[in-house]
Amino acid sequence: MQDSRLIALLRTLSRTEQRELRKVAASPFFNQRQDVPALLDLLLDCINEEKPLPDKAEAHRQLYPDQPFDDHRVRMAMSFLMKIAEQYLVHTALFADEVKVKTKLAEVYRQRGLAKHFERTLREAQDVQANSPLRNAEFFTDDYHVQMEQYRFAAANSRTAENNLQAITDNLDMAYFAQKLRQACLLLSHQAVYKTDYRFGMLDEVLAHVEAQQLLDIPAISVYYYCYRALTQPEQPDYFHQLKRLLVEEHSKFPPHEIADGYLLAINYCIRHYNLGNPAYLPDEFDLYREGLKRSFFLNNGTLSRFTYRNVVTLGLKLKEFDWVENFVNEFRDKLEPKHRESMYSFNLARLAYERRQHGLALQLLQKSEYADLLLNLANKALMLKIFYETGELDALDSHLSAMQKFIHRKKVMGYVRENYLNLVLFTKKLMETHEKAALDELREEILAAGAVSEKEWLLGEV
Repeated sequence: MQDSRLIALLRTLSRTEQRELRKVAASPFFNQRQDVPALLDLLLDCINEEKPLPDKAEAHRQLYPDQPFDDHRVRMAMSFLMKIAEQYLVHTALFADEVKVKTKLAEVYRQRGLAKHFERTLREAQDVQANSPLRNAEFFTDDYHVQMEQYRFAAANSRTAENNLQAITDNLDMAYFAQKLRQACLLLSHQAVYKTDYRFGMLDEVLAHVEAQQLLDIPAISVYYYCYRALTQPEQPDYFHQLKRLLVEEHSKFPPHEIADGYLLAINYCIRHYNLGNPAYLPDEFDLYREGLKRSFFLNNGTLSRFTYRNVVTLGLKLKEFDWVENFVNEFRDKLEPKHRESMYSFNLARLAYERRQHGLALQLLQKSEYADLLLNLANKALMLKIFYETGELDALDSHLSAMQKFIHRKKVMGYVRENYLNLVLFTKKLMETHEKAALDELREEILAAGAVSEKEWLLGEV
């Protein structure tokens, strides 16, 4: 039961959602089994009080006292509870979208011939739609469905009434163009990472139509138009700067998850330039991270990914924004997942201390922390390596290099990661033994020629 899908789902519920689900499970409309709400109470009490979850035998004893154990009976109760929980989640998600709910209700009233009910409900849907701050593709899709209901009602009741077919067509076009351009950006982004070829369909025709009809004043279209152009024509900086401007100025017209995707696409554009040897976009990347963090675009259910946390620190350190990095590391510490919180916090504080040339503090932070994550453990060891070398602790460094090499072989690290860190160990040992200028020049060429080397920039700086 501990590893069941049901338990995983229940663990995600807030206290408010738990109360609502208890009501649903107790309602005869959704459930007529007495063991289902009892099972829900049992499991939620264990989760909330952090008590061990019952196994099936214990659950059976509490649900069906004085009856012989029946594994199938417990599994059926779990299955029914899972189904009710899923119905509750779907119901909650659907009814959170007021426009869709009212549009569907208007459709039901139209089909039942309730004209006054229909007209009132459709007006309510139109009011909600008009007052929405959003103007993304889904807005135009919703507007299309509202307009279609209005047309169907008018067409059924008066053949001579003025129709709204042009508004329907325009909304359908706007929704399609915005969705098509957004999908093209996602395909390009995925294609760059996974080297997969995709068919882009009628994209060229959409691009030509958007330009010819001057539709770039519509943010749902312009954000993804400029994103696509920036990704396909990276040598033209104006496209990227238009994208960045729109993301900052028009963010309120998109739901948070969608604008977050836009920010990440723009950030990846900057990263690709940096990986090609062009650091000019680092300040732009930093601006995007700061703006996105300020508006919580990078949070998922209140949690910041440890990868984003580390990437932001890396960028801030490259730009020497030490005070900002210190504030960020402390401010977002509690936004990290609990199981990664302390290790990521201490490691990134150590990185900051290292860049401030506070080697003693950095070493103290690195040595007192435990790193369950293999890659973080290796990064920790690499930072300690640099500190030992820079402080002249050559005996400590020699021991550290031997231990690090044994650790890599023992852990059976992935191929490219293994090569990266073994090369770091190798070149650091050579660096310790090399003093003549000619030999150092030769070592520099060897490092440059090596494909995979962790801390390559640092090694080159020390040669």
